[in-house]
This record gives sequence, C-alpha cells and structure tokens, in this order.
Amino acid sequence: MNPHKHSQISVSKRGGSIDDYFPIHFFLDTRKELCSDHRHRVLHNLWGIRRVVIPIFGSTITNSDNKVISVKDICEQDHILPDYSNKFIPTISDFIDQIEDLTNDETQLINFIHKTYDFSSEEKEIILSPLVISGKLSSLLITHNSWFINEVLAKISKRTTRLEDCPISSKLLFDKMNYADWMDNGTVSIPSSALKIKQLL
Repeated sequence: MNPHKHSQISVSKRGGSIDDYFPIHFFLDTRKELCSDHRHRVLHNLWGIRRVVIPIFGSTITNSDNKVISVKDICEQDHILPDYSNKFIPTISDFIDQIEDLTNDETQLINFIHKTYDFSSEEKEIILSPLVISGKLSSLLITHNSWFINEVLAKISKRTTRLEDCPISSKLLFDKMNYADWMDNGTVSIPSSALKIKQLL
C-alpha cells in the first residue's frame, strides 16, 4: 500500500483532504528507500509512533475541515493496521528479535558513535531506547546508523544533517535483520507479541 492509498483511508475516516495526511504516511514509508521488502516497516509500531513520528509531526494535526486529529490514530488505524490486514500492530521487540547478534567490530562501531557524536540528553534517550526496551545490544542498530542519525534524529531535534561519514550505514541494519513471514501483511503468520495476546483472549 502506498502513502496516497493510506491518505485516502484517513480521509474516509476523518474528513479533510489527502494533503492533510500525506506527509505522515509518506514519512512512514520512506524506509522503502533503504529496504525494498517489508523489513522497511521497522517504525510500524508504538515505539516508532511515540519516539519518532509524534516528535516530528506533533501529537495532533488540524485537517482542512478544521478537525483536530490524533497523529497516533492516523499511524495506527490508517497505516499500520491496514498494512497488516487489520490483524495486529507489531512491537519494536518483534523487529528486534529478528536482528542477529552484533560482532565485536559492530559493537565497537556503536561505541565509537557514542564517544564521537555530540548527542543531547534527549537524543541519547531516543537512540538508547531500543536497548532499554529489549535489553539487546543488537537493537541499537535501529538508531545507530546513517539514516536514523542524519534523517530521523535531525528531524526530531530540528537540527542540520551531519556532513561527515557515519561508521554504520542503514544497510547493516537490514543485512542483520532476518525476514519474518508476519512482516508480509500478516497474511501468513503473526508476530510473537500478537500471538501471546491471542492466547490470552
């Protein structure tokens, strides 16, 4: 599904025009530039909404019908759920579970970024949050790469892009992330977080 289609879903549910919603849906799908399969949906979870999308776009938008709309609702109900056949919303841990363990060299590269880059305390909280959630050092590949630092973090912090080499490219994140069937629109399987919820019901 493309950002235009997602925007049409938003209009049908919330009124306004496609232009009201397109920037949010377009941003959620920009990882397709980095990975051509469904692993690009690494931000399609509540962590991505809370830590990335809302800090960039705000907690609400006012559409062209002058209605105040929740950005969280747009992301969850008009984008992520439709991408997964309206069956589930994965967690960041579902994606992290697919990332292979880091080598010693990769761990050193992450340490180098921390020692070399001048992150604010707010930026550090964001880039360390996958580790806080999962306890897995490999989770830091999500936030410690050229794409996240130069595009996502720059947008959140409203600062200019760093014009310097980054020792970890976004390619490494997706090279280390295994593809899981549930990532493919939820038609074959569901992630472990959704399976546990289903078992409780």
